[in-house]
Amino acid sequence: MSTTALADRVMSLITSDQAVPHLRRYFGTSLPDRAAPFTGSRFEHLADGGDREPIAHTVTADDLIAVQTLSVRIPTRAALDLLEGDLGRRLSELLSDVPFDVDMVEVPAALLDEEGPAHAAWRVLRDQPGIGWVTAGKLLARKRPRLLPVYDQVVRCVLGRPKSFWLDLHGALRADHCALHHELTALRQAADLPATVSALRVCDVVLWMHHRTDHQRKICFRT
Repeated sequence: MSTTALADRVMSLITSDQAVPHLRRYFGTSLPDRAAPFTGSRFEHLADGGDREPIAHTVTADDLIAVQTLSVRIPTRAALDLLEGDLGRRLSELLSDVPFDVDMVEVPAALLDEEGPAHAAWRVLRDQPGIGWVTAGKLLARKRPRLLPVYDQVVRCVLGRPKSFWLDLHGALRADHCALHHELTALRQAADLPATVSALRVCDVVLWMHHRTDHQRKICFRT
């Protein structure tokens, strides 16, 4: 999928009639009786977030719990290594070269390409036994919620399985004077969400809520 096609696909979904209700349902800003928000609504807010300056470059126990709200789990051995071992120290070194206070739309593409520190951090995590690409991406999204997106099989499927998601999304956000980014921030406001929910997270939730039921029914091709 080209950057233009991805931008068109995302724009069509975030401007649909279901986008605001889906966000309100997910984050719990408008719920029917006895309903609860999705556990993922706590992902970026648990313990005041993973990108706070004192701990922005360090994986904490709160981060490991936060990713569980998105239905993944860091295996115990890898979790201990992240908290106390060489894996944690290596990841911290890489994260120190990845800004935590900017949105994806604001950075140069080079920061997100395969030679950059963000991809290096993702590969280090992905290659740990029992982690893989989805969980690696979710942990990095916890540490860099404005810069790196949550990305899983459902979102990949609804977007037509783009080959270079970070770069394609970056290009889509910057196209047409950042129209898509502005639409996402407007959507966040329309759904009564706080600014601590990043534009990337708004995008992820709308896409995921749109496709999750069909995906769970196994009508999609999966690998």
